[in-house]
Formats: sequence, C-alpha cells, structure tokens
Amino acid sequence: MVGTLSGALEARKIPTSPDKVQAKVQGTIEAPEGVLKVTKISCHYQLKVPDGKQAAAERALAVFEQGCPVAQTLKGAIEFDHTWEIKTY
Repeated sequence: MVGTLSGALEARKIPTSPDKVQAKVQGTIEAPEGVLKVTKISCHYQLKVPDGKQAAAERALAVFEQGCPVAQTLKGAIEFDHTWEIKTY
C-alpha cells in the first residue's frame, strides 16, 4: 500500500524519497467464529511534503486505496483504517 500511495504522491509532483513517506501498520486478529483471522489493518502514514503541497497530499491519501491492488484484493474481508500526519518543509 505504501508503494501505491507513493505513486499517487509522485503523480502530484510530491517527492517520496528519501524518508519522506513512512507507515506504521498494525493488524487486529480476532476469532469471531472460533478461527483466528485478521479482521482489521490500521495504517498510520507520516508524510513530509513541500510547502504548498499539503492539499494535494491529502487528496492522494483520500483516494489511493481505490487503486491499490492489496486493498482491492482484501476489500470486504478486512477492514482498513487509514490515518495520517503531514509535515511540511
């Protein structure tokens, strides 16, 4: 998912390297029917973007999941939660 997000940012002329995009990802495992399974993935993104690019970064964050192969494959089976913080430089 970070790769897809990075592509969406680069398409908006927002550089993603070095160290401009980081993600902390945590899965929730439950056993709703007696069998362990991942039910939720929480992703917190930390972005460093140039001054004047925050709105473009927020738009990329809002839509990138629609073009993400991993998210689209797991859609309906696992809940995704995306949060972010954006710092400008």
